[in-house]
Parts: sequence; C-alpha cells; structure tokens
Amino acid sequence: MGRGVRAAAVMGQLRTAVRAYARLDLPPHEVLQLLDGLAAEIDASQIATCVYAVHDPNEGLLAYASAGHLPILVRDEDGTVRRAADPTGPPLGTGGWLHSSGTIALGPGSTAVLYTDGLVERRGEDIDEGVAALERALSGAQGTPAIICDRLMRALGVDADHDDDVAVMVLQQPARTGADAELFHNAALELLGGVEAAPRARAFAQGVLASWRFPAELCDLGVLAASELVANSLQHGTPPMRLRLRRTDRRLIIEVTDGDDHLPRRRRAEPADETGRGISIIATIASSWGTRRTPGGGKAVWCEFALPDK
Repeated sequence: MGRGVRAAAVMGQLRTAVRAYARLDLPPHEVLQLLDGLAAEIDASQIATCVYAVHDPNEGLLAYASAGHLPILVRDEDGTVRRAADPTGPPLGTGGWLHSSGTIALGPGSTAVLYTDGLVERRGEDIDEGVAALERALSGAQGTPAIICDRLMRALGVDADHDDDVAVMVLQQPARTGADAELFHNAALELLGGVEAAPRARAFAQGVLASWRFPAELCDLGVLAASELVANSLQHGTPPMRLRLRRTDRRLIIEVTDGDDHLPRRRRAEPADETGRGISIIATIASSWGTRRTPGGGKAVWCEFALPDK
C-alpha cells in the first residue's frame, strides 16, 4: 500500500473488513479471497500486501495465507530460524487469483515473527539482505514477545527517526514446562453416534472438567455446553464425531467436529418447538462461540469460557 490520505482510507476499510471476516472462522485463503475482491472494488489503483494467520496452540500449527507479503520467520527453541516455505499470491487488489493456505509446525517454545517491509527495507539494499539480517537477529532473541519485538527493532536500526512505518507481531508456542504445564490440558472422545453418544459425552466432560479442578459452576456450564454441542452434531451432522476439551491458562474451549460441512446458525425457536435451542443456549452461557469448516470436509462447532482470575 502506498502513502497519503487515499491509501490510508483504503487501508482503514481493509482493516475493518479483516476484523469482520475473522469472526466467520474462515480458512486464511478464503479471507484473502474476500479481501482481494473488496480491495479491487474500493480502489482499483491501490494494492496492498497482507498475511493472515490463525494460530492453534493446542495442535502447534500456524495456518496462513499471504498476498505478496514477506515470509513469516520461525525460531525454534534451539535457535534455528526458518522461513515459511509455502508460496504466496499477488497483493490484494490485483483480482483473479485463487489464494491458498499453508501451515507451519510450531514446536514447544518456538517463536513466529510477522513484519512489514518497513522493518527490513533500506535504500540501496536488496530487501533479501534485510530479511537475512532479521533472521540473524531472531536466532539470538529470547524472552517474551514484547522483549523480542524490542530487540528485533533495535537490531534492525529502527528508532524514533525511522522514516518508514513498521509493524512487528511476535507469537510464541507455549513451552508448557514446569509449573506452566499445569495450565494446559487436552482431552478428546471419539463418538460414533447412536443413543449412547450424548450420555457418554456428558460423563466424559464431567470427569475431565472435575480432574482439571474447575469450580463447580464452571464444570456444570462446561458439561451443558458439551451436551448441547454433541446433541446438535447428532441431529444435524454425520459421523464420525469428536468431542474435544482444551484448557489454556486463560480459557476453556469445548469443540465438536463431525463429517457434515453445513455450518449451523443461531435461530429463534418457537415456543412449541422441541428442538432448535442448542446454539442459543451455547451463545447465552459461553463467552464466545463459532463454527468453521475443517480440512478434508466436515465442520467444527466450538465455544469457550473465560477462566476466573486466581
């Protein structure tokens, strides 16, 4: 994206659109596809680079799609630095390009860095030299994301007199060692359907949440959410089904996947309806909920609860 009032206005609209698309839980390449068409409609004379990524800390994966953006860098726990290998598409606004998503495996303790060209581009130098300098700086950078950001910017000579805009985002895959390991848990149950699926899911959720030592009220809400998600999948989905519970240091996430790719929508049930209230119940009791299609077909319906402060 260029500079000036017009470029800033276009970028503001694209940022707003990204926030809206992110709530749809779409794969990264579908988000870029939508943004590409929108950018062309807003102003065909303006193009913008973009990388859109979704981090799954439980699976240790970063799914992403890039529209002409610089490569994501990953520092493994041993200090080895690698670049995202999957190809990128052209910048947003060019139109007519089918974007694709790639994935990066993030091992425990690894760090991923996303950045704009203002960090690595210098007059009279090839931009690859700047990316290589960033790789060298990242290989020795340790600490929290905020500390790493500060060290990278200092290593690349970014200060108050820098004449280009710079954005750096650092994310880390939890190492989950020592005391921190107790804050991260994962449990899953495979379900084949049938009348026994719902009671099995409730009993499983009750046992898991109790073992994680959640307050009784949160356990009850979690069991209710798991029951409603499984019931929704039994009625509207297809086997195989999977109930997954995840605990992080801040959230409890409950997710059910099945083989049908039709995404459920919240609707208003009539007083005489015997079904149709499950998603509304989830939306009422949970901090947030959503749906997404899964690779290879099927869908996931999830909800999450914010954990109380200790």
